[in-house]
Amino acid sequence: MPLQRIITDFGSDAAFGKIPQKLEEHYGISVPVSSAQKITEQHAQAMLDAHQENFNPEIPAKAGVDQLISELDGSYIPIVTTELPLTTEPSSEADESIDRRKTRKVFWKEARIAMSRTPEQSLPIFACTLGSANASGEELLHSAILAGLGEKTLVHGVGDGAPWINDQFELQFGEQGSYLIDFFHLCDYLAAASHTCAPHATNSWLETQKLRLKRNHLNALLNELECHLEPISLKDDDAPVRAAWRYIKNRPGQFDYKGAIAADLPIGSGEIESAHRYVIQERLKLPGCWWTVENAWAMLQLRVVRINGDWNDYWVNLNRRAA
Repeated sequence: MPLQRIITDFGSDAAFGKIPQKLEEHYGISVPVSSAQKITEQHAQAMLDAHQENFNPEIPAKAGVDQLISELDGSYIPIVTTELPLTTEPSSEADESIDRRKTRKVFWKEARIAMSRTPEQSLPIFACTLGSANASGEELLHSAILAGLGEKTLVHGVGDGAPWINDQFELQFGEQGSYLIDFFHLCDYLAAASHTCAPHATNSWLETQKLRLKRNHLNALLNELECHLEPISLKDDDAPVRAAWRYIKNRPGQFDYKGAIAADLPIGSGEIESAHRYVIQERLKLPGCWWTVENAWAMLQLRVVRINGDWNDYWVNLNRRAA
């Protein structure tokens, strides 16, 4: 069991092909790559099974912490499948004769990551899924529960304008939650519009709009954009002012930057965006690395167990059951 823990530890951070070299370097032990991969993936699957068995996304009947910051986002990871041709009478003998290299398909699938923390916490509680938008919403709620969510907790969400994120935020938290569009994402739209609205003073124009946003003077900003809306005949790709105007109009109630700043809450979603790199991509987007859906999902949970500080508990419980 100690050796399995070491192998899984290496496998959670490095490509499976590097594990034998690390074992030889640090412990003088020789283990085939295939064994190292199998052991790592088995424990990753066990962690995912334990997570799903104990999963209960219901807000606890207690007051909970006063305030939470919760974020949700998606990031694509490489997936491989082997699709077997349809036969009227499938058999193991027939399957063995198929060249699986010719049925191999690769594509990108969205891995959704959620995080929650109190304003005082420096490290959030993470959750990941390869499932649907609803599954990601439940994982978001799960992370919030682990971070202290209760019936009286206010939840501050911040993220980009993807409708599924806001929909899940409203579905999971209801009136306890408030969702804020990422300030810097919105400013990208305004920066593009500035070349039409103020071609000779783009920087000063943009700073004025940013100030309006932070003071919740949204109508003044919309009026400014309306004065420079492109003709309807112009394609959307060539109409940055229209794009910015629509982006704001289609997301009512998601721009309370003044309230967030006053409450010392974030107005940008950089925290969840950086989490993509060190929770998901650092291991699951290594060069030349492709995953089956099942193994990718399990490896995501392995990464979450490590980053959430549940690593030692897993092995202690495993040893206890083995004893």
